[in-house]
Amino acid sequence: MVIDKLEHIGKYVSLHPLFAQVAEFLKSCDLKNMEVGKTELKGKELWVNVAQTQPKTSEQARLEAHQEYIDIQIPLSGDEIMGYTPVQDCLSVSTPYNAEKDIVFFDGPAESYITVKPGMFAIFFPQDGHAPGITPDGVKKIIVKIKV
Repeated sequence: MVIDKLEHIGKYVSLHPLFAQVAEFLKSCDLKNMEVGKTELKGKELWVNVAQTQPKTSEQARLEAHQEYIDIQIPLSGDEIMGYTPVQDCLSVSTPYNAEKDIVFFDGPAESYITVKPGMFAIFFPQDGHAPGITPDGVKKIIVKIKV
């Protein structure tokens, strides 16, 4: 997991061959005015989803993980709390892995929580269990999906 300010996204381009394209896209767009929906940047290898989340408590947030994609999550309209637990430390699986949706859900709360503010991002790799979307009001956010 990586958490940093969006202005530093370029420092992470060496982590994956497609991160340079992600950094360029994020720097060139008016992120706050992007419409809700999916934009493919490189087919199924790299795409962006702009979403509007509903309010969610930490008790409602479920730990999830992905095997095929890295997530870069960027809140736009407000603070978002994200839970974190390494997958190897997650409790039992509550919903088995769905290959079509590339997601598995785990039982129990996250080990730790961090507030990610507008102007920041969080990167979750396949080994990172995460419980995003914790916010009293919901947030508009960007989720970048990068094929591993």
